[in-house]
Amino acid sequence: MSPRRLLAALALSIALCGGVAGSAAASQNWYSTVAQFMCVSCHEPLNQVDSPQALSEKQALRGLIARNLTLGQIKTAMVAQYGPEVLARPPASGFNLTIYILPPAVLLGGLVLLAYTLPRWRERSRRAAATSLAGASPLDSDDARRLDDELADFI
Repeated sequence: MSPRRLLAALALSIALCGGVAGSAAASQNWYSTVAQFMCVSCHEPLNQVDSPQALSEKQALRGLIARNLTLGQIKTAMVAQYGPEVLARPPASGFNLTIYILPPAVLLGGLVLLAYTLPRWRERSRRAAATSLAGASPLDSDDARRLDDELADFI
């Protein structure tokens, strides 16, 4: 093979590999972007539905991605067109902030409550067990013999 043909084949293979890598990056960009939006009529993730509204949103999203906008710019444009319910993860401001604060606060409060009450429950059960055993009368000889006989069956 001549050096010119070898160089042309090498250039062609590099161009094809670059095209495949570019399309893989573009598809990865598409999937990571579309996963961050919801269908406003179905209230389902946009990457899981194919309703007419979802197809319209996907088309708008493709247009924004084709314009090489950043994710923040895409989110702003989609919210301007479809409203805040188009976002899969609501912004952490205003009332939506409770979505991010409330679950950890409830978890932390539950742990504090357990740390406070568990030692008291244990102490109360120890005292109850000690008083119930201290006040118990010993078994008479017939009951003790019957208990020994029944326990011998298990050993």
